[in-house]
Amino acid sequence: MVIELPYGRAPLRVDLGARAVEVVRATELPSPAPLDELLDEALAGAPIAAKPGARVTVIVSDPTRAEPRAAFLAALSRRLPGGHWTVAVATGTHGPCDPSALGIPGPVINHDGHAPTDLVELGITAYGTPVRVHRCVVEADLVVCTGCIRPHYFAGFGAGAKAIFPGLGEATAIRINHRLKTAPGARAGIVDGNPCREDLEEAVRMVPTPKLLVNGVTGPDGQIHAVVAGDVERAFRAGCDLARPWFTVRAKPAPVVIASDALPVTASLYQASKIAAAVAPLVEPGGVLVVAAECPDGVGPLETVNEAILRIGILPRLPVGARLVLVSGMEKSVVDQTLVEYGEDVVGVIGQTSRVVVVPKASQLLCEPWT
Repeated sequence: MVIELPYGRAPLRVDLGARAVEVVRATELPSPAPLDELLDEALAGAPIAAKPGARVTVIVSDPTRAEPRAAFLAALSRRLPGGHWTVAVATGTHGPCDPSALGIPGPVINHDGHAPTDLVELGITAYGTPVRVHRCVVEADLVVCTGCIRPHYFAGFGAGAKAIFPGLGEATAIRINHRLKTAPGARAGIVDGNPCREDLEEAVRMVPTPKLLVNGVTGPDGQIHAVVAGDVERAFRAGCDLARPWFTVRAKPAPVVIASDALPVTASLYQASKIAAAVAPLVEPGGVLVVAAECPDGVGPLETVNEAILRIGILPRLPVGARLVLVSGMEKSVVDQTLVEYGEDVVGVIGQTSRVVVVPKASQLLCEPWT
């Protein structure tokens, strides 16, 4: 059997021969309505606490997320004409980005969570996370959080309050929040009872400015199938309830699991690690998880990838004795500096194993083992 995996700048073809192969994909959804219609309908029913001429800060995601930023801004301008707008890029710990990659006109606040400039301190959460955010969310009359709801490997789902914190937070404070990824409830698909999500939402409640959520609800096909708008927490949960069954897949655990995804997830090991988190429940104890990701941008910040992501966020999710192997475009000498094993090619890694589970487009799926 020959399979074609999303891998990076081009697909990766793998010949698995006569092995028993189960390919796991999410159920295909019907074609969605036009995005502008979905946005206008959601915003029409959302109460907005802003008067004409209000100072509005609209937060958009950085280029590591494929999102329709221009469509969000256009819909908001139809619903909120005449405001004084500031667009801020939620870079979190990633650092400033290339604004030209965002596809939106005009200047933006290119947030740098590693610099003290423009940060405002608001307090400390019950979990001990200091809340320091960019002043543009405090000095506005309304903050609009845009983004796309899709599974997130330790915050439950992406988007929601994450636009403000960690999106516009201080890097050190964000990493304190991210330590909660080791908690049992900090898993993809879990919102209530997730310490990481509870902590960041408490942090955002400390921001005194009125807030509006405008989130697309993305399906596994990458398209937006619904839009939720309104209260940052309530509307977000409504979106998560829609998304959860779309992304849930089940398979019998196997001795070898091969998982991959497309760009931008496979641009670097920093991003591609979430592939391993998603499919770990499908690996048998003592098995092998092969992540196929080209990583044209390399590893990412090495210490962060090794210590803050792999050591505390990914490796503990693997079953006892399981190996994590990366097949990428990087040299062995580079991969050997990380906490993952180097694999020259997929077939060479899996050896003579007779049964394989393959999960294309794996990074955001909610994988559950058949019991």
